Amino acid sequence: MNRQIKIAPSLLSCDFGRIREEIQKIEASDASLLHLDVMDGHFVPNLTFGPPIIKYIKKYAKLPLDVHLMVTNPGDYIEPLADIGVDYLSFHTETVYHANRLVNHIKERGMKAGVVLNPSTHPMNIEYLSDIIDFVLVMSVNPGFGGQSFIPSSLTKIKEIALFRKTNKLSFEIEVDGGVNDQNSPILIEAGSDILVAGSYIFNSDNYAEKVRSLINV
Repeated sequence: MNRQIKIAPSLLSCDFGRIREEIQKIEASDASLLHLDVMDGHFVPNLTFGPPIIKYIKKYAKLPLDVHLMVTNPGDYIEPLADIGVDYLSFHTETVYHANRLVNHIKERGMKAGVVLNPSTHPMNIEYLSDIIDFVLVMSVNPGFGGQSFIPSSLTKIKEIALFRKTNKLSFEIEVDGGVNDQNSPILIEAGSDILVAGSYIFNSDNYAEKVRSLINV
């Protein structure tokens, strides 16, 4: 395997009462990113955290921060998250009228820009953004809740996007979030995934480093 596979543990599944310790345990593993889900109670039913908590996380985290905006007004978050020092930032194209403009705004603020595809969103929703985005986040569960099971049809979507990327000589990364574990990580990587987000699979264990390794060593 020539490309580097990145593991992005999702802090949504961590013990928030011990979040600093949880970050330290993840950073002692082979994880590449910290994945943060921002939910607003509108685009998805749940509420999680916003810039004040992310600023606190950034204070203690050495790994790059990968923020997934599950919000109806993603443009309002660009400036505060850029000021905090977020590295990857993705949004759902259904939430904006001018996705091209928002992608460019994110990149102008020094962050990697990604678009998110819900399970029912057509993979070629990215076609006219594919030359400017840095990554595509494929949701392999319906967004808004942790601990869900992987939706099998997501694999077909990942393969289609990977083929589109190869055919058009593009370089964006493919990230997958939802129900990722050591049973499906080999086929996700083979299908073309570059970044695997895992939450409960890692945080519901006693050995985070071992769980992270199990996703990479396929």
